[in-house]
Amino acid sequence: MTATVSDLLLDWYDAHARDLPWRARPGHAPPSDGSWPYRVWLSEVMLQQTTVAAVKPYFAAFTQRWPSVEALAAAQEEDVMAAWAGLGYYSRARNLVKCARAVAELGGFPTSEEELRKLPGLGAYTAAAVAAIAFGERAVVVDANVERVVARLFAIEEPLPGARKAIRNHAERITPARRAGDFAQAMMDLGSGICTARDPKCLLCPLASQCVGRHAGDPARLPIKAPKKAKPLRQGRAFWAERHDAVWLVRREGKGMLGGMRALPDDGWSARSNGAGGPKGETLGLVRHGFTHFDLELSVEQVAEPFGDGEWWPLEELDSAGLPTLFAKAARLALAR
Repeated sequence: MTATVSDLLLDWYDAHARDLPWRARPGHAPPSDGSWPYRVWLSEVMLQQTTVAAVKPYFAAFTQRWPSVEALAAAQEEDVMAAWAGLGYYSRARNLVKCARAVAELGGFPTSEEELRKLPGLGAYTAAAVAAIAFGERAVVVDANVERVVARLFAIEEPLPGARKAIRNHAERITPARRAGDFAQAMMDLGSGICTARDPKCLLCPLASQCVGRHAGDPARLPIKAPKKAKPLRQGRAFWAERHDAVWLVRREGKGMLGGMRALPDDGWSARSNGAGGPKGETLGLVRHGFTHFDLELSVEQVAEPFGDGEWWPLEELDSAGLPTLFAKAARLALAR
């Protein structure tokens, strides 16, 4: 009998699965303390648009501080935001708290993809991943790695994002009812380590014999992506007020860019416009930072008086303030000067 895609991939996964702190290895039972769905969900939220290497220390810190979804639900949002600082895409952290509280009210995670979709912050991908990995439900899990594998496996020529419907349909065809969670993680591992964006390692791929893109001679060109639009450059100012070995920090509004985070006061820059307003200060230097839809050039200026509603934060404890990466860069520049 000819082996199916799922047979080939699961055999490969049994031998080559990555050893990750949020993963049960093939053939091993997940933790029996009830934390398994929580760990799967937390890791999937953290891994959105973020590398495994970047997530590992945050996952370890979160699970040590908040070892269960109930513990996270009881946490102060500002503490969670501070612990998240540096991981980026901060709306994920706000939704993390909302979701934990919703799950705690329910008495635990729903076990179906449909019910998981109703939780705050769980989109199609995360709900499918948690359903498959945590609960063994047959769910079609499609992230960027899976998109790449499927586009090459079936030689899907339509450019992204239009190709996503065809990719999902093909992923649906090959997703098995048995070991759906392992299959989803195997596809992720294959895309991450073998079927990479550049220079795919076809000689090591367990699906090489099945891959239409490889047989066509140039799998690396797939999936075809639409040309990227140039990101606009925004400009703004951040203000450094220092007194008695402390710096003035504000709390950003709950909605919008870096919402709810501690930060240096600024002049109101946004994704749509340059900043305007604020006091005049002595320029200490510039920091640059890339967001998803724009780049920012931020002038760091020293001012004599605090600006905006905030608090004095001891400089020796600045690392514990949970500044997002942009303002951590600005603080390092100011301290260096």
